[in-house]
Amino acid sequence: MAETSTDQFDVVILGGGSGGYAAALRGAQLGQKIALVEKDQLGGTCLHRGCVPTKAMLHVGELADAPNEAAAAGVDLTLNGIDATKVLGFKDKIIGRLHKGLQGLVKSRKVEYVEGFGTLTGPNTISVETGSGTRTLTGKNIILASGSYSKTLPGIDLGGRFLDSEAALQLPEIPKNPIILGGGVIGVEFASIWKSLGAESVTIVEGLPHLVANEDEALSKALERAFKKRGITFSLGVFTEKAEQTDTGVKVTLADGKVFEGDYLLVAVGRGPATSGVGYEEQGIEMDRGFVLADKETLETNVAGVYAVGDIVPGLQLAHRGFAQGIYVAERIAGLNPAPIVESGIERITYCEPEVGSVGLSEKQAKEQLGEDAVEVYEYNLGGNGKSQILNTAGFIKLVREKDGPIIGVHMIGSRTSELMGEALLIVNWEAYPEDVASLVHGHPSQHEALGEAALALAGKPLHAHA
Repeated sequence: MAETSTDQFDVVILGGGSGGYAAALRGAQLGQKIALVEKDQLGGTCLHRGCVPTKAMLHVGELADAPNEAAAAGVDLTLNGIDATKVLGFKDKIIGRLHKGLQGLVKSRKVEYVEGFGTLTGPNTISVETGSGTRTLTGKNIILASGSYSKTLPGIDLGGRFLDSEAALQLPEIPKNPIILGGGVIGVEFASIWKSLGAESVTIVEGLPHLVANEDEALSKALERAFKKRGITFSLGVFTEKAEQTDTGVKVTLADGKVFEGDYLLVAVGRGPATSGVGYEEQGIEMDRGFVLADKETLETNVAGVYAVGDIVPGLQLAHRGFAQGIYVAERIAGLNPAPIVESGIERITYCEPEVGSVGLSEKQAKEQLGEDAVEVYEYNLGGNGKSQILNTAGFIKLVREKDGPIIGVHMIGSRTSELMGEALLIVNWEAYPEDVASLVHGHPSQHEALGEAALALAGKPLHAHA
């Protein structure tokens, strides 16, 4: 007979991804007795099958692009080939190091790490099917952090040459002419990776009118221009009717009858909340289309003492959002009074080439909320920035401000612009006025100098820019 045991904790956390492990580490730091349940690997999707591995692959893509860029600067480099096996090994080595470090952190904080499939079986209990039997964990508080999974479309069954992002990261070859279904963050990042690594053609199929459609429209249009220049093709505004696997590859038919053929199909149509079969609904947790409807400020569900963080909560599905929410909930449980997390103040970065970054409100959102005449906008072209010229990148920084008020949105596109988002994050969240930023002395030559120039212009004193 399987062994059954029961343990008492201050907090029991279901899910060891970004939100779950952050809550565990912070809770333990605050003197709480913590149990962390994970059926797969500590670190979750972000570390093992998402954020970290895709960025490792994008870095390899940068290296592969180097010979073309070097030639213009008088450096003769030659790309002799891409070893897909070694690329996967490089990616896995990065993951392994980070995983080992995270395991050490959890152990050092004396968090009880329970490996197995967990189910919410009561308002304060989680039952875990472990290798040695069923273990019931009782917590004064419960945090649900079960993460997300790759979605697909009706009639498109993943497998074979139909890949989700996780399968694409394990592909032992570089696709020759892949088709990507979905032009959001995941889709454009893989398009960038495969094009850099030598794919002959890359095609994105997106039913919405733009790539990265959740971004400010100016960024979407700029990315589309950049992708055309890179030879990445895309179809916009027409949805997919069907997809099929053939003897030699894949075929995608659009609603207007247009057909695309390739060797692989990456299905990148978003991620769904992993909440099926884990007892949430059975225990009375209020749900909507699989998402847990936690209070927007406290992140507590309708069941007292049960909280939810990360991708299972409606909103931005970003690892750093889940991480911040985990810390926030741990601090609330411990009796602290942390500031609520404002969704619009979370930075959003797409790491394709060129990179796309934003924080705060888009121009459209700002005008909808404040009115057409209550918003001022300025775009600073990176063509006027010395470091951007050295890097040979086009792009711009767009500032959105409340008229006679603070900057409420920062949007940018260009090579390495992800590294500028730290200052953008502070500008928006600290409600800085253009005059505040303009008075700061930015290093020269640097790309972040472009933020200062944009603020100078919005403050009414443009130097390297037109008024």
